Amino acid sequence: METRVAVLSIIVESPDAVAPLNELLHTYSGYIVGRMGIPYRSRGISVICVVIDAPMDKINQLTGSLGRIAGIHAKAAYSSL
Repeated sequence: METRVAVLSIIVESPDAVAPLNELLHTYSGYIVGRMGIPYRSRGISVICVVIDAPMDKINQLTGSLGRIAGIHAKAAYSSL
């Protein structure tokens, strides 16, 4: 199955969103290449970037699931390869 590389940009605005976020990312851990999280304490948010190599349907499922978690905003940028 053909895969694409994408980066997911995630902004966490609610501490209550952290547990469901981590659980969801664990579910897709087989596709995750790397993850970087930056706490922005003065603004009370965290910014997370996740690099994923997966089929398009899996990337879209993950991005959609992230967007349904209250306190989370997520967008994906895809490579052309």
